[in-house]
Amino acid sequence: MKNPFFGVKTALVCLGLSIFGCSENPKDNAPWVDLFDGTSLEGWTQKGGSALYEVRDGTIVGSTVHDTPNSFLTSNKMYSDFILELEFMVDSSMNSGIQIRSNSYPHYRNGRVHGYQVEIDPSDRAWSGGIYDESRRGWLNPLTDNPEAQNAFKQNDWNHYRIEAIGDTIKTWVNTIPASHLVDEKTNNGFICLQVHSIGPKKKEGTEIIWKNIKIITDSVSKYSKKSPISPIITKNKLTIDEKKKGWKLLWDGKTTDGWRGARLDEFPGQGWEIKDGELTVLSSGGEESAAGGDIVTKELYGDFELKVDFKLTEGANSGIKYYVDTDINKGPGSSIGLEYQILDDQRHPDAKLGNHDGSRTVASLYDLIQADINKPINPIGDWNTAHIISKDNHVEHWLNGAKVLEYERKSEDYRKLVSESKYVKWPNFGESEKGHILLQDHGDHVSFKNVKIRPINNIKE
Repeated sequence: MKNPFFGVKTALVCLGLSIFGCSENPKDNAPWVDLFDGTSLEGWTQKGGSALYEVRDGTIVGSTVHDTPNSFLTSNKMYSDFILELEFMVDSSMNSGIQIRSNSYPHYRNGRVHGYQVEIDPSDRAWSGGIYDESRRGWLNPLTDNPEAQNAFKQNDWNHYRIEAIGDTIKTWVNTIPASHLVDEKTNNGFICLQVHSIGPKKKEGTEIIWKNIKIITDSVSKYSKKSPISPIITKNKLTIDEKKKGWKLLWDGKTTDGWRGARLDEFPGQGWEIKDGELTVLSSGGEESAAGGDIVTKELYGDFELKVDFKLTEGANSGIKYYVDTDINKGPGSSIGLEYQILDDQRHPDAKLGNHDGSRTVASLYDLIQADINKPINPIGDWNTAHIISKDNHVEHWLNGAKVLEYERKSEDYRKLVSESKYVKWPNFGESEKGHILLQDHGDHVSFKNVKIRPINNIKE
C-alpha cells in the first residue's frame, strides 16, 4: 500500500535541499587555470600559415585566408599530463582541430607543427573528437565505430570538448559524450594549438572558427580524470590507417618470433633475445658481437624498401640495423654482413671515435663508411628514437627522428671508393645485392626495438 506521507516527505526533503543549495551541481573545486584571458592573445604565438587570429567579445576568432598552409595559434608553454576543456563554434564548411603535445623543430620539415590533433570535423564524415597525427602518421583514432560520438557534435552551435592526456593515454569527450580513447607512446610533451586549416582556391575566404572558455588542469591530474567506457585503440606494433593505405606492413607483430630467424640458424635463437611488453630486446652479454643469441634476420628478402624501427639504447650500448644482408657471407665469428644503420651511445661507447672514416661509427651513420649529420636529433639514453631507412633505385637515405642525416648512391664510384677504404674491402661487391635480409644486431648490449615496419617499393616510381 502506498504511504500517503511519502509525497509530502519527499517534497519537504527537496525543499530543504533547495534551501541549503544542495540540489545544485557540486561545485567544481578542480585546480583549473585559464589559458585565455579573454582580452588578448598573451601566452600564444602563431606558427605555420598566416590565417587571421583576433580577440572578439571574450573569444578567440580564427579566419581562413587563401594561399597559406595550416595555421596554428600555439601556447607558449609546453604541457605533458593535463586535462583541457574548451568550447568552440565552427563554420560548417571548415575543418579544424585542437593540437596537443605538438612540437615544431627546425630539423622536422622546416619547423612544421606536428603531433596529436583532436579533430573538429563538421563534414558528413563527422569525426569530431577523433585523434589525428598531424604531419606524421595520419589517423590514429577515427570515429568509424562510435556513432554516438559522431552524433554528439552540434552544427552552427557551441560545442564543448574535454581532452585528457595522461601518460600514454589520450581520451576525448564531445559535449560530454565519450569520443576517443587512444594508447600511444610517440610523444609525451608539447604545446597546445588552435588550428585554422588551409583552404582551396574555390573555398570562401574569411570563414571562422571561434573558441572560448579555454582552461587546463596540470596539478594532480589523475585525481580529476574520468573513466571512459570506450575500448582503447592501442597503436604499439600496429599499422595506422594511412600506413595500411600506403602499403606498409609489420615486420614484427609485437608478440611472437614469426617472420624472423637467427642469422646462422633456421629458427629464432633460443637465448639472448627477449619479447616482453611489446618490445623485442637483445640482452646484455658483455658487449661481444654475436656471442650470445646472435643476430636475427627477416625470413624474407627485400629489394627497394622503406623501413622504420623504434629503438631504445641503454648506457654505453652498441647495436645496428643492417639491410641487403647475405647470411651466406661470413660464416665465421662476428656479425652477418650488410649495410648498417649504426645504433650507438655516442657519448660513452668507444666506437664513436673509431672507423676508417671520421665519425662513421656514430649513431645513424652508415657504419664505417659515411658519418651522419653531426647535428642529428637524438633523444636521451632510455628514450625511444625512430630510425628510418629509404632505399630506392640504389639511392639510400638514413633518417633519425624525422631528420634526414645522410644519403648516398649504392654502386656509384664514390660508394665503391669508400668501401675500398673500409673493413668491408675484403667482401666482393659489398652492399650491392639486389635483395637481402633485414637484420637486428646482437652486439652484446641491452637494446630494445618496437614498431618494426617496412614498405616494399618494388621499383615502382612514385
